[in-house]
This record gives sequence, C-alpha cells and structure tokens, in this order.
Amino acid sequence: MQARTLELYSQIGLAGAVVEKGRRVAAANLWVTGRNVARAVFGDMGAGISPFPYALIFPQDEHERLLVDRLAESGIQVERGTELLGFEDAAGSVLARLKRPNSAPETCEAAYIAGCDGAHSTVREALQIGFPGGVYDHLFYVADVEANGEAANGDLHVGLDTTDFLAVFPLKGDGRVRLVGTVREEAEHQRENLSWNDVSRRVMEWMHIHVDRVNWFSTYHVHHRVADRFRKGRAFLLGDAAHIHSPVGGQGMNTGIGDAVNLAWKLAAVLHGRATATLLDSYEPERIAFARRLVATTDRAFTSATSPGPIARRVRLDVVPLLFPRLVELTAVRRLMFRTISQTAVNYRESSLSEGQAGAVHGGDRLPWVGDNFAPLTSLDWQIHVYGDAAPRGKLPLHVFSWRPEMGRAGLRRNAVYLVRPDGYVALADPEGSATAVASYLNARKLTRRARLFARSREALAELRKLKTGKYR
Repeated sequence: MQARTLELYSQIGLAGAVVEKGRRVAAANLWVTGRNVARAVFGDMGAGISPFPYALIFPQDEHERLLVDRLAESGIQVERGTELLGFEDAAGSVLARLKRPNSAPETCEAAYIAGCDGAHSTVREALQIGFPGGVYDHLFYVADVEANGEAANGDLHVGLDTTDFLAVFPLKGDGRVRLVGTVREEAEHQRENLSWNDVSRRVMEWMHIHVDRVNWFSTYHVHHRVADRFRKGRAFLLGDAAHIHSPVGGQGMNTGIGDAVNLAWKLAAVLHGRATATLLDSYEPERIAFARRLVATTDRAFTSATSPGPIARRVRLDVVPLLFPRLVELTAVRRLMFRTISQTAVNYRESSLSEGQAGAVHGGDRLPWVGDNFAPLTSLDWQIHVYGDAAPRGKLPLHVFSWRPEMGRAGLRRNAVYLVRPDGYVALADPEGSATAVASYLNARKLTRRARLFARSREALAELRKLKTGKYR
C-alpha cells in the first residue's frame, strides 16, 4: 500500500483500518550476490511529504475482505459468481447480459460499465481494444510462508543474483513473510504441477532466510502491457484490464485503485448532475499517460534485475552495488525515491481539467500536504484552498490556512487560490487569488451546483411519472 493510496483512502475513512490491519515497513534492503549493500529508511524518506511516510504491507486478500465488508455496511452486496456474457452500448445506456449461478441469463440496464475484470478482461475483449506488450521469459512464484533468519526481520528485502531474483515482504505477525522469486530454470519448462520444491533456493540461502512452513504457493508469468484505449463510449477499463506490469516497486494494485478513484468521482458528478458527460473525457488521457510511463519504467527496472544478458548482469552485479549505497545517502535522492514509489508525484498537468501555476504548484498536481490541509478533502467535493489571507467568495467551500514557512517550502504561494478537485488534485492554481478565475474555470467546464439542483428536479419528475404509469413493481 503506497502513501498516495492511503491518502485517497483517508478521504473515505478507510486509511485507519488499513494501517491498523497492515504492517508498517521501516526500511528496504538491497542484497547483491550475498551482500547487504544498502538499507533505505522509509520514514526519513517521506517525512513532511505525506501523512503516511512509510510503506505498508497489507495482503490483497485481507484488503479485499475489508472493502467488501465496508460496502456491505453501506447496503451494497458484491454479487459473486455473476458472469458477464456480453453488453452493448445502445440508446444512451448500456445493456449487459449477465448470468448468475444456477439461473437463466438476464439483462441489466446501466448508465455505464467499468471493466475491472483483470488481464483477461471480458469487457476489453468485447470492445476489441488491443492490449500490446509482451511477457518475460522467467516463470515466477509467490508464496506466503513462515520463516526466520536475517531477512525475516520486518524489513523489506530485495536480492539480485546472476539470474535469480527474490523479494521478501513482511506480513503482520512474527515470522510471516511473502516471497516473490524465480522458479528453477530446469523446472520452468515443466509448467504444470510445480511446487515449493521447484523454486530457486540460492538467493534464499545467502540472504539467510529459512522457511519453516509454506502456507500458500502459486506460479505466474509477468507481463508488460497497456491497453490501446481506456474508454470506448460508455465503457471504461481500469486496473489489470487496462495495464499489467512487473511487481517492481509495488505499483500494480495501487495504480488500479488510482484508476478507480479518478473515474469514480467523475461518474458521480455526471450521474448526480454536477457536471456534463464531457467530464468523463478526462479519464483516459489522465490515467493512460501514467500507465504508459509506469509500464515503461518497471519494464526497464525488471529487465535490469532479471535479464541473463551480459549488460544487465554487469549493471546489477557491479554497478548497482557501487552506486546505490552512495545514492541513498543523499537526502534529495531518498526523497525523490519516496515521491516516485509512493505515487505522490503522479500529476495530471496535461489534462484538460488542469490550469495555471501558483508557486511551484501547477494545475494537475497533487495538493501538497502541510499538516492540516487534507482534513477538508473528506467532503469529496470541489473546494477552494487559500494559504494566507482569503479574498475569493463564491458558492464553493473555502478553506483558509494561516501562512506558515513550511507552506512555501512545499511549493505553495501565499494568498494564491487553489481550486481542488474531489480527489485531492489541484484543478486551478491562480497566483492572484482571483474569484473571477475560479468562476471562469467552473463555467468553462460546466461544473456548477445549479446543474445538480436541476438534475435532482429532473430525477424527481421522472420518478413521479413512473408512479403515475405504474412502472414500479
């Protein structure tokens, strides 16, 4: 769980439960051919950047249960075992053909459909959207084990060797770790009926990690792909349906959650009449640009870490042990690493929703954290932030924060106006603190509260018509 995901979760009251159930990781260690060459402390790297200046390990199965339980508390049930047979975009809605267990197919009418259905997405295939990329040669495994030894000390450990790769992620509870590594080369061709006995042990041995019990084991191939499009008509692609890549940096799940947050607030605004459907046009360019950069970056890193080629081997066995320990001693490098891995540096500066610059903050940047300014984001609504003295007036919530020197160091400009989106990104940065600039921005993009009132009136009339015509069962 990266810091940016926890920030987004804090807006909906989930971060506390995730942090409580997860395990904070104090540091990451890099091993190369039997030597622990560097240790990077997370708390130091992210201090002052995020309220979550650490890495958090939270198993995905437990994470999923938490989300399902929270939905149930809101009266929403996840319908397991329901198969999507197909869908069509017709007459301003989506008609989806569904099949529940032990029942006949049925048709569901919806305003939109979001394909969050994984690498073999039915939605993506139905839309005939390409999924270019490739697959790495190595066969990898993931295993939850009980272990002891130097690399089972609660830190995160990554080991590099001539051809092998091993990552050790601590889980909550003493001695519980998740291992991600390579299957023995001679066993890769077997493909089927692979077991713990087929994993490569060399890196484990020189990292001094001893496995006492294997609780769960699986093998998989690592792909690197990005869909050609993330949207077609009323259908959207998110998560692994839109992009898959190597596990380097722990970015996959967090990127999928970022997709979901980006699309969700826009869908909510359109469906509740707070914006026109053109707002949805910003989803694909904002998220596909980041996905392409991420896949390209993780591909280069993963190739360097696992490729048997002479250049890649020279880099990881000779260059990395020489340079990496010196680089992580530099404060600027450590903070750059945190911003990159934590996804707090993700921005939408090129988006049609982004405008202006005030201080070092551009429209499209994540709102800098300065201690108390994230609390208003729990409203999940558009809002204006001023750091210093407030001038603008209008219908949007206005939050004024007394100026402190650290605000300037975070890139904010005194008395400027920052129009903040529901997802905590700056939409408009106006150095003059002008109410007119905010009004012009909202009007140009048809983001008005009047639209919401009109939509609610229209919905109420539609409900009355249904009652009169007897269309309710």
